[in-house]
Amino acid sequence: MVGSRRRIRALVLKALYEVDSTGHDADEVLTRLIAEETFSEENVSFAGELIHGVIQNKEEIDRNIRRFAPTWPLEQIPPVDRNILRLAIFEILLDNRVNVKVAINEAVELAKMFGSDNSSRFVNGVLGSVSTLING
Repeated sequence: MVGSRRRIRALVLKALYEVDSTGHDADEVLTRLIAEETFSEENVSFAGELIHGVIQNKEEIDRNIRRFAPTWPLEQIPPVDRNILRLAIFEILLDNRVNVKVAINEAVELAKMFGSDNSSRFVNGVLGSVSTLING
């Protein structure tokens, strides 16, 4: 289950990155990316819920990024890191289906796979601060 969910999060990250970078339609991007691999209906549904949740709540999510990464203007955060943060903050603050530590760990793993050498530390630091909203 963890492996398939991580694959879905990676796919959603790719879709969010493309939408963020090019302005392409999220549903079209997601449909194209899903067609390139084999996923269960449950995971396809999970991907749709994640991408739509991030896009529908983008303003609130971006406010949280600005709040918890104040020295980094949102536009200057590398697009991969920005979209990893968007996905994880959606899961942590709005979706509430996975444990906060799991969401942070998944985001850090995505940062290791797709980001720069410093991405995982940056993502972990920002999300650690975000998690204080949940953990008090």
